[in-house]
Amino acid sequence: MRMNSAVAVACGVVALSALAVPAASADERFGDTDITAVVVNDGAPVVLGTTARTVTVEVTASDPSGLEQINATLYRGSYDAPTAAVASDAACGPTAATSTTCTLTFTLTPGTAPADGSQAGTWNVSAYAIAPDSDAVFLDSAATFPLQRASSLTVDATPEPVKRGRTLTVKGDVRHADWATGTSVAAAAGEPVRLQFRKAGSSTYCTVRTVLTAADGTVSTTVRAGTDGTYRWSYAGTNETAGAVSEGDFVDVR
Repeated sequence: MRMNSAVAVACGVVALSALAVPAASADERFGDTDITAVVVNDGAPVVLGTTARTVTVEVTASDPSGLEQINATLYRGSYDAPTAAVASDAACGPTAATSTTCTLTFTLTPGTAPADGSQAGTWNVSAYAIAPDSDAVFLDSAATFPLQRASSLTVDATPEPVKRGRTLTVKGDVRHADWATGTSVAAAAGEPVRLQFRKAGSSTYCTVRTVLTAADGTVSTTVRAGTDGTYRWSYAGTNETAGAVSEGDFVDVR
């Protein structure tokens, strides 16, 4: 249960650290304090591999009397019963500025928070700001962001070199980070992956065709060799998995 702003100020800044954990289920506003913006990871999706990483959240708050403390929590699921939650490494404040942007740092640890792949997808940010005059604002979901499993692709075109007009086989392997085990696992069957080609001397790739992953996460297709160039695989990703592009494999056509 949240402390009201008057009690919070009376107890002091140290006691306010408890407010970083989701506890209630309705936004609360007292007086002039306001949160005007919350930006996660500079607006980009958060991509997590198999090792811990930090994420920054910028919370812009204002109050005519300054700000005593600003903080936030990242959580997955409902505010009342989150399936995962990550508190900031440290809160911001106090400051006499009437408007300030607080940069908070969070550490995401695969296997802990998030625990496994089921916690990929849309996460929320709860945030609060408290002023020294007892005004305050508490927002249950001040922002949302996608937390995605990192992806990787390989590419291998054979034979190399190849005679003009002959069949060229291009294979690849799509894998995603497994947060529960700290390893990578094969992509599920049916994921669309684009085979792309860049002609020698050009800087632009064009899509040759789209291939679906097999049950083991691999992709394979054949093309007719016509000219020297580089092949690569491109995976667009989903809300739960990050997109990825393989390195290029140059093929000499003779």
